[in-house]
Amino acid sequence: MQTIDHNIAKLGKADSKFFLVNISPSQKELAFLREQYGNDGVKDQLKGFAVRVMDAYAQNFKREGVNSHEELVWFAKLENYRYYTYNDSEVKQGIKKRGDRKDGEQLHVQVIVSRKDRTNSIKLSPMNTSRGKNEEHSKKMGQFDRMAFKQSGESLFDELFDFDRQLKETMAYANSQKNGSMFERLEMGRLEMEGTLPLDGVKEEIVNYKAINIKKLDDNLSEPIHFKITDDVDDEAVHGRNRHRHRPRGR
Repeated sequence: MQTIDHNIAKLGKADSKFFLVNISPSQKELAFLREQYGNDGVKDQLKGFAVRVMDAYAQNFKREGVNSHEELVWFAKLENYRYYTYNDSEVKQGIKKRGDRKDGEQLHVQVIVSRKDRTNSIKLSPMNTSRGKNEEHSKKMGQFDRMAFKQSGESLFDELFDFDRQLKETMAYANSQKNGSMFERLEMGRLEMEGTLPLDGVKEEIVNYKAINIKKLDDNLSEPIHFKITDDVDDEAVHGRNRHRHRPRGR
């Protein structure tokens, strides 16, 4: 963390110094990895997967000189548990309390990545989704397609582990049901009945639909691999580790 704390050249007081990326495979994906690699092997596989994910993270910025995890300043840690946050539907409905441990298999990787690249000269913010008409300006300032990043994680998982993902387990399907038009939902229903994967054009259209919407999907066994990016403070980590502590009032 000391390296990240010092990697802050030309950042203002209000600028985020780092971001947290949670790489959370579904329970079905974790069960598949355990079956293939055993209880100890699954942890090694997730560590290697995190490196590939951070390669995709770097490439998503489309910045010259930032092409892989080696150009980033980042640290990762395997976590065995996840905890409910105020954003979870169970907390909003009063079923669970913020800080309660989630049931089931919750092994995931928590990544802390500096806003600046390894040279301490390039700002990299995954919160910047600028896609203005001035393409050169966007390239200079940087941009980040969060939906494309999530999709790359799903594709990497399937390719790396030879995971046979069913249509209902894809991001394209989940996104079409949550944010898609009536046509997109009907098209996915038709493809599901036929038992075929969507054509590239249809899948691309659905994946890119409302690309800036990054609301968390409800946890369930068929949920595709989940990526969550937060700014400076990760609620899950804070309330998971210090969930019995309370801030003094008036501060």
